[in-house]
Amino acid sequence: MGSVEMRSTEDKVDLDSDEEIPFSSSHSAIKMQSTDCETSRITSPRHLSHRWVLRKINHISPLRSIYVVLIKAKINMLLPFGPLAILLHYLTGKQGWVFFFSLVGITPLAERLGYATEQLAFYTGSTVGGLLNATFGNATEMIISMYALKNGMIRVVQQSLLGSVLSNMLLVLGCAFFCGGIVHRQKDQEFNKATALVNSGLLLMAVMGLLFPAVLHFTHTELHSGKSELALSRFSSCIMLVAYASYLFFQLRSHRNLYDIIDSTSSSCAIQKPQTIFQWVNFSAVLQEQDNNAEDSNEAPEINQWEAIGWLAILTLWISILSGYLVDAIQGASDTLNLPMAFISVILLPIVGNAAEHASAIMFAMKDKLDITLGVAIGSSTQISMFVIPFCVVVGWFMGQRMDLNFQLFETATLFITVLVVAFMLQEGTSNYFKGLMLILCYLIVAASFFVHVDISNDDN
Repeated sequence: MGSVEMRSTEDKVDLDSDEEIPFSSSHSAIKMQSTDCETSRITSPRHLSHRWVLRKINHISPLRSIYVVLIKAKINMLLPFGPLAILLHYLTGKQGWVFFFSLVGITPLAERLGYATEQLAFYTGSTVGGLLNATFGNATEMIISMYALKNGMIRVVQQSLLGSVLSNMLLVLGCAFFCGGIVHRQKDQEFNKATALVNSGLLLMAVMGLLFPAVLHFTHTELHSGKSELALSRFSSCIMLVAYASYLFFQLRSHRNLYDIIDSTSSSCAIQKPQTIFQWVNFSAVLQEQDNNAEDSNEAPEINQWEAIGWLAILTLWISILSGYLVDAIQGASDTLNLPMAFISVILLPIVGNAAEHASAIMFAMKDKLDITLGVAIGSSTQISMFVIPFCVVVGWFMGQRMDLNFQLFETATLFITVLVVAFMLQEGTSNYFKGLMLILCYLIVAASFFVHVDISNDDN
């Protein structure tokens, strides 16, 4: 009885005093439960569904890694379509079905490639991790482009890369803005306007690099007919690669603070000691909110660093194999399905390659982390425009292929208008569901335009 009275005496608080209020035993217990955000996240109810399986195979690390990467995600139900496409290629020879099953089979591989990159980003830091995410997120497009370029399918390379840029800027960003605006419809979501303007400037520079060779070709003003256009494309590609390397230095070294997109208030697990009675009143609510944020942030890696690197290599190899069958079946699929090659290259192929970006951009937008969403969507478009396209021109140069930056007037005009629309949407530094809806509707107009577009080869006037 005496101990109870002593405890009640110690817990009394002088409301008129400004002195620091010590922690009681109950609040100390709350603090012990809340400061370790990682422990709270692991023991959350939504993680209990697969913890039993993980506990059974936890002592065998390779089995646990296989379960996490190849079994746990629902999208892995599409993995058997890849081997099925290879079987159809050798057993039936029906290119339409081979193309369709290859397209479906690559989709989960692209998503899992993005997942492995995100896991590796836990060990490399946020800035390098974001760069890795954008690079391996575009690995599918690069692999398909290399196979098509090797087979001399230059127009497929140009249109698939163009479609990736259009898909990221209109469809991916539009869906992210729309879903984020619906979830947070009571306010306009905000993002770092400075970094968005830098990416918009790089995209306009990419449009300049693609515009001049096309204008030079269609105005018949080449100094050396058939040679000046190609020489200008190769020179511009080298300049664009230098610009992209300078952008990496700007992003990773000189102005790294602009790209520190992880909010320290949401990722930090530190809890400050209350100083006044008003802070004590809301203290338990603050702790509960931080626990919920820790559960939602999913800040613990599920596989180790070397497992992530190994899965990147395996998934990249498997995507390379399927890409070969996909590229070989494009022409047959166009004839069988009665679809224009331009529509397949610009619309269908990029949707597969952007599967990982599409899912992650929407997820971060719904969590009100638009800086990461912009880094995924616009950052990926910037990398394709300023690195992947010029890199393909240089690789084609060494292969002896006439890969150039003349994407034809229709495709170049589409890219130019798209960049202007997106730059206009980003200039205020805010987004809402209506902006997202407009970007999605713009993409539908682009898709319909390529469905009725007849492609003209570089040799036609």
